[in-house]
Amino acid sequence: MADTNQSAPSLYEAREPIFPRRVSGKFRNLKWWLMAVMLGIYYITPWLRWDRGPELPDQAVLLDLAGRRFFFFFIEIWPHEFYFVAGLLVMAGLGLFLFTSALGRVWCGYACPQTVWTDLFILVERWIEGDRNARLRLHRQKKWDVRKLRLRVTKWVVWFLIALATGGAWIFYFTDAPTLAVDLVTGQAHPVAYTTMLVLTGTTFAFGGFAREQICIYACPWPRIQAAMMDEDTLTVGYRDWRGEPRGKHRKGPGAEALGDCIDCHACVNVCPMGIDIRDGQQLACITCALCIDACDDVMEKIGKPRGLIDYLALSDETRERAGAQPRAVWKHVFRPRVILYTVLWSLVGVGLVFALLLRPDVEMTVAPVRNPTFVVLSDGSIRNTYDVRLRNKHGEDRPYALAVEDNANLVITLEGEDDLVVDVPANETYLQRVYVTAPGGTPEAQAERTEFVLRLEDTTTGHVAEKETVFNGRDN
Repeated sequence: MADTNQSAPSLYEAREPIFPRRVSGKFRNLKWWLMAVMLGIYYITPWLRWDRGPELPDQAVLLDLAGRRFFFFFIEIWPHEFYFVAGLLVMAGLGLFLFTSALGRVWCGYACPQTVWTDLFILVERWIEGDRNARLRLHRQKKWDVRKLRLRVTKWVVWFLIALATGGAWIFYFTDAPTLAVDLVTGQAHPVAYTTMLVLTGTTFAFGGFAREQICIYACPWPRIQAAMMDEDTLTVGYRDWRGEPRGKHRKGPGAEALGDCIDCHACVNVCPMGIDIRDGQQLACITCALCIDACDDVMEKIGKPRGLIDYLALSDETRERAGAQPRAVWKHVFRPRVILYTVLWSLVGVGLVFALLLRPDVEMTVAPVRNPTFVVLSDGSIRNTYDVRLRNKHGEDRPYALAVEDNANLVITLEGEDDLVVDVPANETYLQRVYVTAPGGTPEAQAERTEFVLRLEDTTTGHVAEKETVFNGRDN
């Protein structure tokens, strides 16, 4: 009879935090350089200046929600030009597909904000509390003495300052950074600015300091999508089990010659920020950061074995390597039809955006006929149509614009509120002008149901012209 007093094992084990060990190597150095560059761009960019004239902001990169425009150095994007933003999003998606198809989850391992800030927080943690073993001992120490309290509080304060700088840098992209910085310190900033900054500070502090790998495993959808982007020729981090197995620590004595190169030192596990064992095969949690490659290569050098037991490799090379042949060249894995297709699509979208940017007109207008009523019969029998015309001045100073009907002497144009056909449009504004087009009663335009004509707009300062085709509605006698 079973012992009913024996306690059953818990089905829900508390999460054990991951404390990666410090490692050196080419991939770790690459991650340090990329982290420094990306954090530098993020924190410094809002403070860069760009002279656009007296009536425009001088911040190089600015998402001006109040003015409904996006400034990027010499480029200015208006709301009606959202296709530029859509194109950049398409390029970002195709770029993810491209790099994932060629090199697995390199975005996750090197450039994802979650990875970058987690790396930074782990660096601070290691600097204050020590390397992996010291942090493990501190975590498992049940008693909160003065030393543990001091180390934890110091670490949390530095984390909070980094998170605060992160949230503050984000809101600087939406208004003039120096002005907002002063307003934040003096308490004069808008409550939305404080709220946004505190929300981003809290999420950065929690995600980078505590959640870490859980965001990548449970919250991020990309690990579940990546399988569709990868195939057997994708280069990704893997373990050459045909070379490393069977594992064994003892290299002397009976049976030592039958052991593989892996000495089961767990160096690859101890450096992994996701806490996985790459020797178990490809896993959803792996972000291909390649730190396990650096750790394993270091061990292989120490024991006199060839590097590359853990390496960037493709599954299609397994059969070749098991047979003792050399793997295919890297370029043959990278330049294959799927990767080339993504590259071509990505390039086409990019070239299209560049051409669209270069071919943008300086003068723009939209014409909307007023449909209620479609036309009005005047006392002299003339037919009048009404139009709402939006004139867009993209320049930093007021500009006069002249309106006219192109190549149709029977249609007479007048402007509501204006004595002539010239409209002064304020700088960097979209101006709504009501326009009347009249056809005398006996003309073909007045008697026909629909007559197409062209409304012409000219910037009298530069001579640039914009034209829009629209319809004049007649009696249809």
